[in-house]
Amino acid sequence: MTTSTTSTPAPIAVIGMACRFAGANNPEELWEVVRQGRDTTTETPLSRYDVESLYSPVSRAGTVSSRRAGYLDDIAGFDAAFFGYAPAEAKTLDPQHRLALMVAWEALEDAGIPAPDLAGSRTGVYFGVSYADYFDLLTRGGLKSVDVPALGNLRSLLPARLSFFLDLRGPSLCVDTACSSSLVALHLALQSLRAGECETAFVGGVNLKLVPDRDVLFSRARVLAPDGRCKFGDASADGAAFSEGAGVLVLKALDRALADGDRVRAVVLGSAVNNDGASSGSLLTPSVEAHAEMLRWAYENAGTKPSEVDFVEAHGTGTQMIDPVELAGLAQVLGPGREADRPCFVGSVKSNIGHAESAAGVAGIIKAVLCLEHREVVPSLHFSTPNPAVDWNSLPVEVPTAVHRLPDLDRPAIAGVSGQGISSVNAHVVLAEADPPPPRRSPEASRVHLLPISARAPEALRALALAFLDHLGPDGPGHHQELRDICFSAALRRTHHPHRLVVAGRDHAELAAELRSWLGGTASGTTSSMAPADCYLAGGDPGWADLVDRNARYVPLPRYPWQRHHHWLEPTEGDM
Repeated sequence: MTTSTTSTPAPIAVIGMACRFAGANNPEELWEVVRQGRDTTTETPLSRYDVESLYSPVSRAGTVSSRRAGYLDDIAGFDAAFFGYAPAEAKTLDPQHRLALMVAWEALEDAGIPAPDLAGSRTGVYFGVSYADYFDLLTRGGLKSVDVPALGNLRSLLPARLSFFLDLRGPSLCVDTACSSSLVALHLALQSLRAGECETAFVGGVNLKLVPDRDVLFSRARVLAPDGRCKFGDASADGAAFSEGAGVLVLKALDRALADGDRVRAVVLGSAVNNDGASSGSLLTPSVEAHAEMLRWAYENAGTKPSEVDFVEAHGTGTQMIDPVELAGLAQVLGPGREADRPCFVGSVKSNIGHAESAAGVAGIIKAVLCLEHREVVPSLHFSTPNPAVDWNSLPVEVPTAVHRLPDLDRPAIAGVSGQGISSVNAHVVLAEADPPPPRRSPEASRVHLLPISARAPEALRALALAFLDHLGPDGPGHHQELRDICFSAALRRTHHPHRLVVAGRDHAELAAELRSWLGGTASGTTSSMAPADCYLAGGDPGWADLVDRNARYVPLPRYPWQRHHHWLEPTEGDM
């Protein structure tokens, strides 16, 4: 990946990502949601609050104006044993912290980095988080319910938990700029990586809606869409649908990622953060001037011509105040020099999953990375009548209502992702499509491959073995991966846990047959009499680097199967 000026900062690689958003428990499911144009918001469940008792179509104190938003499933479920928490401790722990730990582990696995490789390293953690609803639930049981364990629910401890669990010695920061939090966290991580302050960075955001307080406030402020849908750019835009979610990225300097043999999912070229200052005349009113200024700074930082941007993931809340400002700023900066027949596509993932607040920025980044990987722009929903406050005829932008293939140009595709906070803090990140991997050598001659699988509990080991069986099958993604890559990735790119299994085979079918044998109880911990397998089952390291094909490369494997158990406040301690 090259950039246009020698002063442009070093590009940063996105090497791993994971997420939970409404209707999507991982990036693959999120891609299906956005590509198929699905709205995954739902009516507010009783597990959050009794919306019917608070709902009012007319604005009144103490009521909510919408019954609908984006919600996650099983927010009480947590694999406490995996992370070393006793059940009593897990019960008092804010589910945002729990969710962040699980999603960060999935992002680490997606990056193909064994956890011990990061222990003691200068790895940073940057997390956007704005609320602590679980602590509010706890205090509703009375001040006597507040005890020392509640100290662990401070927002500043959320990134610290991940740093402690993985023994990470780099910066560990909680960022709160409201809805731009996770994009600002990304901006800070980029600076830290380029300065050499950290070698690897986790960047994320998390948001759960456990109490009605915010919805009551947003209803009174008339920024909550009555129908619970974000209608970015449309004449009917009347507010946002605030939703739940979590997303985590794993970043490295691009040159280091390539040297380490990492899978580069996308490249971050540059970013910028600013504040509206007094340019809009009101603290809570967005500014076209400041928005355009932020965009110019971001593309200057990236060394990229704004006219070459192929699509932008907008902040895109769907409000009459913000949409015209954002579109006008994009037109000012992305319009000059752009070919008339190549408008910039501008859409919003909030139209699918709702507005995840402090996790909204990372949701936009993950969507943009997926679009770059698939080389497609996906539809932005609820756009039928363009907002009349926007001069669409003079704007070089288009809100996509169908899937569009990115054009094949003599350069990587480029995307921008925007975020705005009620704090008046704006952020924009510039991404580029990753270069294709280099050619590779042919596999070594036919040989027996060893596939190690491990987990922290017997039940998890069995679940993971089943997942690998599906992965290797004719309809599984592993069926199209080279066997040497699968076994290399399992051996050298996964954390090895105490409960272990090894299967051996010369092809996918043989490995699958051995897994079936083990799952059926006709084999013990190994299907091979090889000494390396015996060493591994005994808890040792058989020297995997000498056992795998030297020309293998990392490929993604099935995720760790969480053994979730219900951990929540007792009914007398707060309302779920």
